[in-house]
Amino acid sequence: MSNIKSALESRILIIDGAMGTMIQRYKLEEGDYRGDRFKDWASDVKGNNDLLSITRPDIIRAIHLEYLEAGADIIETNTFSSTAIAQADYNMQSLAYELNVASAQVARRAIEEHLKLKAESPKSKTDPVIGNRSSVNEKSVNCQPSTSNQKFVAGAIGPMNKTLSLSPDVNNPGFRSVSFDEVSDAYYEQVSGLVDGGVDLLLIETIFDTLNAKAAIYAIKKYFRDTKKEPLPIMISGTITDASGRTLSGQTLEAFYTSVAHAKPLSVGLNCALGAAEMRPHIAELSKIASCYTSAYPNAGLPNSMGLYEEEPEETAHFLEEWAREGFVNIVGGCCGTTPDHIRHIAEQVKKFTPRKLPVVELVA
Repeated sequence: MSNIKSALESRILIIDGAMGTMIQRYKLEEGDYRGDRFKDWASDVKGNNDLLSITRPDIIRAIHLEYLEAGADIIETNTFSSTAIAQADYNMQSLAYELNVASAQVARRAIEEHLKLKAESPKSKTDPVIGNRSSVNEKSVNCQPSTSNQKFVAGAIGPMNKTLSLSPDVNNPGFRSVSFDEVSDAYYEQVSGLVDGGVDLLLIETIFDTLNAKAAIYAIKKYFRDTKKEPLPIMISGTITDASGRTLSGQTLEAFYTSVAHAKPLSVGLNCALGAAEMRPHIAELSKIASCYTSAYPNAGLPNSMGLYEEEPEETAHFLEEWAREGFVNIVGGCCGTTPDHIRHIAEQVKKFTPRKLPVVELVA
């Protein structure tokens, strides 16, 4: 954890943008998802983006490389739905562990390839982050070289397609289609695959049901207790679903933060559902109450009537530049609709600002 903490102390880190948005650009068909291995699979698999880490790792690696070249410090594994519960939609529950290992390895190889290409480039003699940082104080610049070239793989742990707090049956509010033990067991398997694949961090993201997130936290803690391995840093990112400022399961932002703070996360933040304009007041609030680092990766605005995101990279970057100037954030990036161009503009705009300082927490006797 010391490496990423050093990086977070020296600068605002950049997390990558949307994986799904980039996959859509390839206009893949059923056969692309199946590959040779799953050509005779009994059910349709088109849309199972996580499967591409096995059948088309070249595409996933290429997307990772685009984000790394755009300035991302943290890239997420292609594992948003890589749990046995989520993969049941495609009858691929048995592949959950393998999907996580494969996705982590693809991301790790992408970083290795990126760093190799960077080292071989004539421009590598000039630190791309230090350049043109005249507005940054001397202390920040002096500590930059030791961390500016570090890249991290975050194991993406999505919210699942089943919820522990809400009933899928409006006529039976007490019904649950899954239990806490089933959810935590599925997350445990996912964590095992991500760790074995070589991730640096574990990112529980797009949380709309805090109880699901707590099952993921429980699974992570249990995994490292059972294996006696060195625990990896945990990043947690919730989702405020509308103007009410609450998660889908009804919690306010402060209640959500309080519910997950016991995990002692590296960072807590927000992503998805909202564009930067709509997310701004919530990030401002989080920056005041969080004792850990804060993260924010909004959508590229709100979707239009066709479900498309139209906010230009310059617009998204403008919003996040203001957040950085105000000292709200430690990690920024993009979610739905964002591309390497969005990440490139965000990285360029926030690099001149120092990261949010962690508050001094007073212990009450």
